Amino acid sequence: MKNPAMEEERRKFKSLNGRGKVRYIWDYYKLPIAVFLILAYIVGYNIYGKVTHKDVVLYTGLVNVTAGDDLLNDLDGGFLTDTGTDTAKNRMQLYTGLYLTADENSPYYEYVYASRVKILATIDGEQLDVVLMDQEAFDAFAREGYLINMEDFLTAHLSGYEKLETLRSALTTGTAVLEDNATDVRLDPSVEYQAVTEDFPMALELSQAPVIRRAGFNGSVYLGVVANTPRAETAAEYIRYLFEN
Repeated sequence: MKNPAMEEERRKFKSLNGRGKVRYIWDYYKLPIAVFLILAYIVGYNIYGKVTHKDVVLYTGLVNVTAGDDLLNDLDGGFLTDTGTDTAKNRMQLYTGLYLTADENSPYYEYVYASRVKILATIDGEQLDVVLMDQEAFDAFAREGYLINMEDFLTAHLSGYEKLETLRSALTTGTAVLEDNATDVRLDPSVEYQAVTEDFPMALELSQAPVIRRAGFNGSVYLGVVANTPRAETAAEYIRYLFEN
């Protein structure tokens, strides 16, 4: 038995013109249409993400170092090409615009807090492997104990490298603060600052690296490897690349 109400709706629908039919469908079915569109977007987004996803082979950061386009290309794309990495499936993550300074008059001082937060987050998330930095940034990384013992790193990962002695000559010592009373000093300026420190080779000075030499920096640029990196082998290959190309 036919439903009179449904028959009336069908009759009404057939009597409408094209625009009227569209409006009728939207008025009566907008909720299920909206749900369908949302689900279609989610499914499409997930498919797009899987198709375009690239694994990050190395996370590198430039801290207090400004690089032009040519150097940026050398630091990421050049490394991938040199190592024969499939760029359709892999990429490098190169963080730029990071600044660390204690100088309140520095034009970059306003970026320091955001940079610290980003650096801490990437280190905690094991998403920062190699750092290229100036002297001030190197001192800050060293003080916080973020950097691996570079001499031990070279021995473990580049022991057979023909330019190992060149790398050893570029080793640079930093000072890590293992323990201090900085909090007490902030609370009471009359308290004398005391600290337990440790000095060891934490970085490579890159003046002998062709990629950095071509960039023509006025001051020294240092390379450090973050202590908790899970990509030590790739970091070693990156050092090899910088000193060969």
